[in-house]
Amino acid sequence: MQALEAILTRVTVPPVKMAEPAPDDAALSRMLEAAAAAPDHGKLCPWRFLVIRGAGRESLGELFVRGLLAERPETSAAEVEKQRRAPLRAPLIVVGIARIDPRHPKIPAWEQQASAACAVHNLLLAAHAMGFAGKWATGGNAASATVREGLGLAADESIVGLLYLGTAVEPQPVPSRPTPAAIARVWP
Repeated sequence: MQALEAILTRVTVPPVKMAEPAPDDAALSRMLEAAAAAPDHGKLCPWRFLVIRGAGRESLGELFVRGLLAERPETSAAEVEKQRRAPLRAPLIVVGIARIDPRHPKIPAWEQQASAACAVHNLLLAAHAMGFAGKWATGGNAASATVREGLGLAADESIVGLLYLGTAVEPQPVPSRPTPAAIARVWP
């Protein structure tokens, strides 16, 4: 698939509409190469990734539950079970992590964060270009201090995205998107 076609046809596939096969090691390696091609002022590589498969997804579900209950102990049993099962909806999860040096003399933290987001997006686009389905999620689990600690993140790291990856069980329509005229104008 050509790059422009991959960008224009990428869709978010809900994990409940994913199944095996997940990207194998060779495909994942190629996706990580794409991630490493993200814009990176100063060659800081302000990102890293955790790959979660198989039984690791069950452990991640338990970590999601611990994070949820640490912040909202009154959570219903149904919501607890939903969080426990969330990682089981897709055969592969890749956690995109930003590693920010807030004291860098030349490259501000916001630019490092943007670079990490580009790396995550490149990985997601590569997955699509290779025929896999994907969803980029954040939300409470990405923001949870318990989840970050359980995944071994350092104090200067944050979760940019939880990428759910697999194979779409049915085609997903490309959503309508803004026209160029709606999002750009000539200045001055």
